[in-house]
Amino acid sequence: MFRRRKERAAADEFDEAEGPEEAAEESAEQDDSAPSRYNLPAAPRPDGPWDVSEVNDAGNGRVDLGGLFVPGVDGMELRVEVAGESIVAATVVLRDSAIQLQAFAAPKSEGIWGEVREEIAAGITEQGGIVDQVEGPLGWELRAQVPVQLPDGTNGVQLVRFVGSDGPRWFLRGVISGQGAVQPGAAGVLEAVFRDTVVVRGEAPMAPRDPVVLKLPNDAQMVPDGTAPDQGRSSKFGDGIDPMRRGPEITELH
Repeated sequence: MFRRRKERAAADEFDEAEGPEEAAEESAEQDDSAPSRYNLPAAPRPDGPWDVSEVNDAGNGRVDLGGLFVPGVDGMELRVEVAGESIVAATVVLRDSAIQLQAFAAPKSEGIWGEVREEIAAGITEQGGIVDQVEGPLGWELRAQVPVQLPDGTNGVQLVRFVGSDGPRWFLRGVISGQGAVQPGAAGVLEAVFRDTVVVRGEAPMAPRDPVVLKLPNDAQMVPDGTAPDQGRSSKFGDGIDPMRRGPEITELH
């Protein structure tokens, strides 16, 4: 069963941050000897996530969302995020953790995860949050404490992990929240979901950072807005999407 709600596209954060040329210029002024993190080739992906050209049967054990094939895990809920009339992100919720997945178009010859990390970190820092860049199980990631407004109106923080991977002409971002962010060692299954996700970029021309549009599975049933039992929860982080808040969802996978 799906429940549908509209959210601001996660790509908005890219528009609010300074562009890569300005950021690189500023970095060079601060330290001429510092190596550039921009225009770097994509890092190898020996364990995924995968391009559709790299797998024999993308639909085997995965949910077909068009632009993404998301691995199915026993007991998980699958929710989708809507921007306008387009579905642009999918969130896998497993018990008290979640990972939101979103794919973007990227240049042919270079990866963008390095500059995206810096832009996300700058945006969270401007909000008064704290960000650490660490090398985790999925490569370089951001572990952030993001200011949020709690349900009782007081201010608090939400712990979030931003992970990413550059592929051929695409970039896949994951946002881990819940216990998987509080205790990264408990996020093994969600990390495996990220690694085993298949991206279908398509051959149509797309500007870098345009979101890869998704679709609902053929047997999905939509439920109108306002029917989720915890619709009142409204905590948000960095890019304005809270993966732990109910959206459109599949409660059973076969």
